[in-house]
Amino acid sequence: MFTDGRSRRVVFLAHCLLNQNAISDGTAEVPAAHREILRLILDAQVSVAQMPCPELCCLGLDRGDPKGGERPVEAENTRIRRAMGQPEASARLRELTDQVVWQIREYQKHGFAVLGIVGMDRSPCCGVNTTSDQDRELPGRGVFIASLRAALESAGLTVPVIGIKPSAPEALDRVRSLLGE
Repeated sequence: MFTDGRSRRVVFLAHCLLNQNAISDGTAEVPAAHREILRLILDAQVSVAQMPCPELCCLGLDRGDPKGGERPVEAENTRIRRAMGQPEASARLRELTDQVVWQIREYQKHGFAVLGIVGMDRSPCCGVNTTSDQDRELPGRGVFIASLRAALESAGLTVPVIGIKPSAPEALDRVRSLLGE
């Protein structure tokens, strides 16, 4: 089965690494996607599975101040974490988590190597090593990554999960090591 030209190697990426248009206003680092990260993965003959953006899927695209005023990014992160804990968003978050776990299980069931998951450190949802609350970056996981790791463990799936800050000098090296290079 699957004897065609595909590499049978895949990595799961945080949505915003491929689509900066999905993130909170004022936090985009690049106009579209983080090209260097994508180029590195594709040059290694690894496919990319884009995870859903939990903030976009649960809270919508415009996650700004309902009064229309300016908010610092830190206050936005606190508001996002709080909103993601509300019943409707929490239920949707579980659905998104289940979707990613199903995909990983499906790939592994058919002999594909799921090399890992790449999250976005400092994100209130997709942070792996750090998240944010108020005006500070904190050690810990974002709500989506925490949910995803728990679901993977519950399903008996072992998949490396790394967090990066795309603009940090070590980001490419961290992704390179995940790819086995």
